[in-house]
Amino acid sequence: MVLYTTPFPNSCLSALHAVSWALIFPCYWLVDRLAASFIPTTYEKRQRADDPCCLQLLCTALFTPVYLALLVAALPFAFLGFLFWSPLQSARRPYIYSRLEDKSPAGGAALLGEWKGTGAGKSFCFATANLCLLPDSLARLNNLFNTQARAKEIGQRIRNGAARPQIKIYIDSPTNTSISAASFSSLVSPQGGDGGARAVPGSIKRTASVEYKGDGGRHPGDEAANGPAPGDPADGNLEDACIVRIGGEEGGRPPEGDDPATGSQARNGAGGGPRGQTPNHNQRDGDSGSLGSPSASRESLVKARAGPDGGGAGEPGANSKLLYKASVVKKAARRRRHPDEAFDHEVSAFFPANLDFLCLQEVFDKRAAAKLKEQLHGYFEYILYDVGVYGCRGCCSFKCLNSGLFFASRYPVMDVAYHCYPNGRSFDALASKGALFLKVQVGSTPQDQRIVGYIACTHLHAPPEDSAIRCEQLDLLQDWLADFRKSTSSSSAANPEELVAFDVICGDLNFDNCSSDDKLEQQHSLFTRYKDPCRLGPGEEKPWAIGTLLDTNGLYDEDVCTPDNLQKVLESEEGRREYLAFPTSKSPGSGQKGRKDLLKGNGRRIDYMLHAEEGLCPDWKAEVEEFSFITQLSGLTDHLPVAMRLMVSAGEEEA
Repeated sequence: MVLYTTPFPNSCLSALHAVSWALIFPCYWLVDRLAASFIPTTYEKRQRADDPCCLQLLCTALFTPVYLALLVAALPFAFLGFLFWSPLQSARRPYIYSRLEDKSPAGGAALLGEWKGTGAGKSFCFATANLCLLPDSLARLNNLFNTQARAKEIGQRIRNGAARPQIKIYIDSPTNTSISAASFSSLVSPQGGDGGARAVPGSIKRTASVEYKGDGGRHPGDEAANGPAPGDPADGNLEDACIVRIGGEEGGRPPEGDDPATGSQARNGAGGGPRGQTPNHNQRDGDSGSLGSPSASRESLVKARAGPDGGGAGEPGANSKLLYKASVVKKAARRRRHPDEAFDHEVSAFFPANLDFLCLQEVFDKRAAAKLKEQLHGYFEYILYDVGVYGCRGCCSFKCLNSGLFFASRYPVMDVAYHCYPNGRSFDALASKGALFLKVQVGSTPQDQRIVGYIACTHLHAPPEDSAIRCEQLDLLQDWLADFRKSTSSSSAANPEELVAFDVICGDLNFDNCSSDDKLEQQHSLFTRYKDPCRLGPGEEKPWAIGTLLDTNGLYDEDVCTPDNLQKVLESEEGRREYLAFPTSKSPGSGQKGRKDLLKGNGRRIDYMLHAEEGLCPDWKAEVEEFSFITQLSGLTDHLPVAMRLMVSAGEEEA
């Protein structure tokens, strides 16, 4: 299948579209700014309360007439541009595919050679997030502002979290097998010319930093990667590994049996660049949104393979010039909170290291999508953005906004399909909400059979009273996914040219599994084919699952304005009750507080990660290895991102 790298099939149409949009844009921008000036966020309201001279109100009063005059002058040009723009949408392609070729050991082509479908299996990490990157005036309805700066900062934070180095943590204490929230006794940092690890005494506090040396931050043009390619035989030479000893005596050895499995070696993508300059996006002391913050999160250290003697620092190479910071994770070896649970789960202040696939929703603004793409290309080689249709093409009503879907991958994309939901209503009908289907190649067998995976990213109808519409969209989602798999499969039972490793659905489904008003969606047949790791059954969540929709009124409170703070708040039931959104009841007399008491502080979980257990290669199975609720985008969106790591292995290997 040919992937579309431009929105139009020829340069003539592209040029005509650019001219028409140039005529429309001034009017669009003025309307957006004019509306935004009358929709203040809670952050701006606090600023105004502290402004005795009312300078902000004075500026609004002065600029409003100017905006109105310019708007009147721009209207004729916008109308002329619209006459050209609207018919052009019939020729527009439904997405733009961007690839920044990476020839390093961590590039997509190199990743395909890591897994041959044999051995202990391979893990793949997925994440999804709703970013609310709307035009600024519309984003303010969700108490968010400065869409362009948020897009850039979001891209930097995701890149920094996913590309952070892997670090091993040992516990020397013979009696304590976990790191408490405030019990660090020593840190170790590879320093000196021999690359060895030296103990550095540290004070006891909740968050601490570890400094290590590695090669420079990865930028879109860099081709150097850090450490061995993922999947290479482990030889104990981890150039960017850092050993952290907790609460033990000097000279204590790490437990001999501690050899946790590792994911892919992280690439050095933590390189920064200027962050968004809006007040709520500035890094404060203790903000772990970026790895270079003064006090990074305890969640930034992840397990990496090292020898039993802790000597995994290896020989120093070229990766020894620029300084990085990372922070100490809460648990040395991940501990399951519930003994009967089959996988690890946590609230994390960072996106998972070695993130493979990223599915985003509500990336509606084109300029914001371009900024986000530019930042994420520092880590992801393959990106699809500007997904959807405009005008009247393909859907029943006129579409002013695209679908808002955005996809990024470290693995090559083979096939893509997009479908627009035809049954949107009210304001939701102005956006071409739909589903994006992707087929990716993740490896090949010794017999040259391709190992592939299927991913569907979607965003369902939002108005809470339209349960029937969402159920219709779930039906369409299943049908479209079945058709996509059938049309893109080159295998047959007698001659399997492809082996399916995973089948994942993720996105904002706009209903939760707790509310009595969402019973229709909770019982949909989708949940019989696809498994939700957070769900016990219709209307019943697992005890550790929390809501992913934040209460917008508290986005800028000091208690939750940094990833570390939000992580700490969400680890307590009281904090969840205060800062998570809860369903409003249709029945009279049931207020927000009453519903919070009823739901015991878990909140609305409307962002889902689902995976299929059937329809894969007959001899393989995909099982959840870990599940995370992520706070790294605190203050930048009103949703919590979620991440899931799947382990794909042969059935006999698990037996």
